[in-house]
Amino acid sequence: MSFSRQSKEEILKTNIEDDAAGIAFMSGLFHSCGQISKMNNKIYVKIVSDVEKLFDFCQKLIKKLYGDEISAEVGENYSINKNTYYEIAFDVDKNKQLLLDTGIIDIVDGQPSFNFELDKNLVLEDEARRCFIKGVYIGSSTSSIKLSQDTAQSCGSGYHMEFVSQSHQFLLDFSSILAEYNIIGKIFERKNSFVLYIKDVETIQDLLAVMGANKCVLDLSNEIVTRELRNKINRQVNCMNANINKTVEASMKQVEAINTIINTVGLESLSEDLQEVAVLRLANQEESLDELLKLSTIKLTRSGLNHRFRKLIKIAKTLEE
Repeated sequence: MSFSRQSKEEILKTNIEDDAAGIAFMSGLFHSCGQISKMNNKIYVKIVSDVEKLFDFCQKLIKKLYGDEISAEVGENYSINKNTYYEIAFDVDKNKQLLLDTGIIDIVDGQPSFNFELDKNLVLEDEARRCFIKGVYIGSSTSSIKLSQDTAQSCGSGYHMEFVSQSHQFLLDFSSILAEYNIIGKIFERKNSFVLYIKDVETIQDLLAVMGANKCVLDLSNEIVTRELRNKINRQVNCMNANINKTVEASMKQVEAINTIINTVGLESLSEDLQEVAVLRLANQEESLDELLKLSTIKLTRSGLNHRFRKLIKIAKTLEE
């Protein structure tokens, strides 16, 4: 299960007890994933979502708010890009009150008129604001976040979350609500829609906490630690590999120089101190300088040993000329 789906399902496990908060939640849903049309003086309303559990949640919430006056039913489902989307439809003859309550329509000259801006009276209280955010999150949020335990190998997806809407004004209103919880995003235009996006992982955690998705906050914290640890290990491994390559390259040059001396003037032409390090290197071609020092019978510092190898290389170059 994706992190985005996991967080939405966690949110749907919470109960909304306050009626005003329930209305705010439905308003967030309608604004973010609602499809509303008018035909023959009737208004048709449905919600389209890829979260299957949303239907049971909406059905329970609508019954709490309106009793048997308004009901929800599952419509058709269809697939796009391997994702299945579900339609939740509401009573054609009885949903006018629901749309009025959620601020989706106004009555102008006795006729319903669509309202694409947020009715700020719905989000005056903290609980209502949080539930409105929940509705918008479930209805229109997408995320690039992938948890490491969900993949067979390391995950480099980064941390990115966005909300997509056809209404620029709605996203401005929504971003102002998020800003009250110090959750700051940026808005840009993409083709025929607008996008509010958040890329800072701590801000994403704050958003999840506001909505009560506490398990996902912990999962994301663990993911941050896991990625930091993995990156640290990768840096250490890369450093070790670089040192190994450096050691091997240096050893090859030293062995090559010693062989040149052997094939031209012989090791006996060297001083005793140079003969010793030459024999030591030939017998331990894969060892680092530190390991050679441990194997040496004479007292040398690392720089002293390295100095003697440089002298051998210099002698070999002179002989080659």
